[in-house]
Amino acid sequence: MNPDNLIIRPIAGRSELDLFRRLPYVLNDELDDDLAAGRRRPEWMWMALRGDHLVARLSWWAPRAGEPPELLDILDLDDATPAPASIDAGVRLFETASAAVLPAGVRPPEHNAFVPARWRDDAGARRAVEGRIAVLERTGARPLVERLRLEWRPGTPIAPPSGRLAFRPVAGREELVALMTLVLDGTLDAHSRADLARMPAEQAAAQHCDDELAHYPSPREWWRIGTSPEGEPVGFVIPARNSYNAMIAYIGVVPAHRGKGYIDDLLAEGTRILAGQDVPRVRAATDVGNVPMAQAFLRAGYEIIGRRIDMTWSEGEPE
Repeated sequence: MNPDNLIIRPIAGRSELDLFRRLPYVLNDELDDDLAAGRRRPEWMWMALRGDHLVARLSWWAPRAGEPPELLDILDLDDATPAPASIDAGVRLFETASAAVLPAGVRPPEHNAFVPARWRDDAGARRAVEGRIAVLERTGARPLVERLRLEWRPGTPIAPPSGRLAFRPVAGREELVALMTLVLDGTLDAHSRADLARMPAEQAAAQHCDDELAHYPSPREWWRIGTSPEGEPVGFVIPARNSYNAMIAYIGVVPAHRGKGYIDDLLAEGTRILAGQDVPRVRAATDVGNVPMAQAFLRAGYEIIGRRIDMTWSEGEPE
């Protein structure tokens, strides 16, 4: 029985992208390239329809072709539909699509939602964001963290080298993992703290390095370690490119050297390297609660372009 005539199905292929894109979202322009590169698949892109009216949609994403879904990065509702009906449709869509796409009993991939920077101050934006959160909370998800999305644009001044640090390339994986392990001590990053609740710091650092940093297509020669006049590593910065943008992928100061403003030197060096590649923008992100890092980005000329809400499920959910 389907009393409200809601049809839930994946897209039939690229020919239905225009239908899938009827709901607005910042990632709509990336869908063609993602499908061509294998980061998305038609069978991961699902719609809830009443006739030819798109009521809700979702899509999973993977960083590379051939890999399983890593993120649920699209979940949209038709905001013209009253909240109870649209939320119910979103829940049915998620449950139906998850049963078809995700392995049973395995923790679903994290959900990331790009939202306006001041979404709580706009009634329409707040209603839209809270509706999507409500859908996922009904499936067992809980908010993990809210993050600032930041961007540096060409022409924005970059602080000249202060001379306090010397910079050199990373010697190799072992050195980087060792420094990443140190940086995890006292971290304010919610994802890192969640990792540390499940595994030792060295394992978390190695996993981050091997599963993410090692796969960026940009040269590892861009990665920099900042050293004191005595040659001691103070911190590091990982300027990189992913499939979409140049970015500051990771930055950190080891605990023994925190509180001395070295984060500004490291961030300026990473930004300088990317600016030298004539990129149209440099992206970055940090947790809203990581106030020291957010302030460092703002001092460096980065502007807040939005926020991201991350939600996660416990192992075995949804039921």
